Amino acid sequence: MTINGRPLLGYRRENGRVGVRNHVVILPVDDISNAAAEGVASLIGGTMALPHAYGRLQYGADLDLHFRTMIGIGSNPNVAAVVVICIEPNWAKRVADGIAATGKPVEYLSIEGKGDLETIRQAAWKAREFSQWASELQREPVELGELTVSIKCGESDTTTGLGSCPTVSYAVDRIVEAGGTVFFGETSELTGGEHLIAERMATPELRAKFMAVYDDYIREIKAQGVDLLGSQPTEGNIAGGLTTIEEKALGNIQKTGSHKVIGVLAPAEMPRNGPGTYFMDSSSAAAECVTLMAAGGAVVHLFPTGQGNVIGNPIEPVIKISANPNTVRLMSEHIDVDVSGLLARTMKLPEAGELLMECLRRTVNGRLTAAEALKHREFSMTKLYRSA
Repeated sequence: MTINGRPLLGYRRENGRVGVRNHVVILPVDDISNAAAEGVASLIGGTMALPHAYGRLQYGADLDLHFRTMIGIGSNPNVAAVVVICIEPNWAKRVADGIAATGKPVEYLSIEGKGDLETIRQAAWKAREFSQWASELQREPVELGELTVSIKCGESDTTTGLGSCPTVSYAVDRIVEAGGTVFFGETSELTGGEHLIAERMATPELRAKFMAVYDDYIREIKAQGVDLLGSQPTEGNIAGGLTTIEEKALGNIQKTGSHKVIGVLAPAEMPRNGPGTYFMDSSSAAAECVTLMAAGGAVVHLFPTGQGNVIGNPIEPVIKISANPNTVRLMSEHIDVDVSGLLARTMKLPEAGELLMECLRRTVNGRLTAAEALKHREFSMTKLYRSA
């Protein structure tokens, strides 16, 4: 497959899915296993630890989400192999077994009964084996329609809805029409435009499911007796000219493409209905949202920004698009695609869309995004409620 006559090259995993990166991940299941995971990654080249703050005494839906995120991150096609570390063996095995269902190499270790140093020693031997094995994997030609792409905007302003979000919409339609899969979410940031998304649901059942998810999210916020102003829209949004959540939502929705939505996903859930456009219930916080979508299987993220968000992710490359000329000038090291010409009327939308598609091609083929080059590796788990 080509984009603009140039080939796409990716990694085809054991289950047939396509990745664009080749990470060996040292995955701590809980917060007290972070030190051991980071110890292994510091010893073995070509590996990456993913420390986080949770994993102890969670229960119910919150614990289910934790495991779904852990297993989803390890299963992501951008990951070649995984070493799972946990304080207790049963939870380590549960995560490892979930990842092993993809066919990729995975090993698990627990710290209880041997301590950090012995765990690091054993894990480092396996990580070295995985790292050397992964280093010999080769990219091969892949199809645009084999990619799973996620989208989310951040630090939005008036230029986002007018420029960078429509540019992403152009790319979303290209990907879906080629047979690919796209996730969008940001549940609270649909407020005022939720009816527009509901109208795009492929079936009445999906429409009802989407509205139930949306209403539940908003009900939870209102139950706290809070006004979202200052949180939604953010101070950056307001400085950029977005004074209400409704204004923000209508710009946000501009990036979601024009096709029917064929699935409503829980946070970090992998799609089951085949390729197409999916809504994922998710926080609008950038790092949390991208992490959830990576756990759902997205291998590249398209991120429109107005005022200039700097978000990255350790396993899913994040492509930043901006139509704000000040941001492009003052924060150029964070911007991958400059579409400020749309507002200056020196560029038309198809031209902007093709610039993004070319950046997507180069990213798929291995070029580091701005966030990757700057080592932005924000990995933020979503937690539903207090631990026991």
